[in-house]
Amino acid sequence: MEVTTEKNDQVANLIFASIYPHYLNRLERNGRTKAELDQVIEWFTGFDQETLQTLIDEKVTFGSFFQKAKINQNAHLITGVVCGYRIENIADEFDTYKQCRRMEKLIDELAKGRKMEKILRVPKN
Repeated sequence: MEVTTEKNDQVANLIFASIYPHYLNRLERNGRTKAELDQVIEWFTGFDQETLQTLIDEKVTFGSFFQKAKINQNAHLITGVVCGYRIENIADEFDTYKQCRRMEKLIDELAKGRKMEKILRVPKN
């Protein structure tokens, strides 16, 4: 599937605080914790717990969320298919959509029981 400008804008305008509880509920149903979710988000975005909570309280959009983030230098190692989109094939012009799908891939892996050291990618030497 191809990402469009409309799809990128639609995701960019979603409120992060409205989606975060869905991430958390999914993980808790699968025996994972809020601390693990926040650890994955912190690795990906650089947001510590306090900053993350502030962004939730401010009801920032995904567009603003990712603009403020310091995306991990190893984020390019996040590959695969999420919601029918192959992450590595999403054009750079749709950065918000790509970052959202990368984060969802990490959360998906966490929900499926993957070990944290595998989720938090480290490049192979």
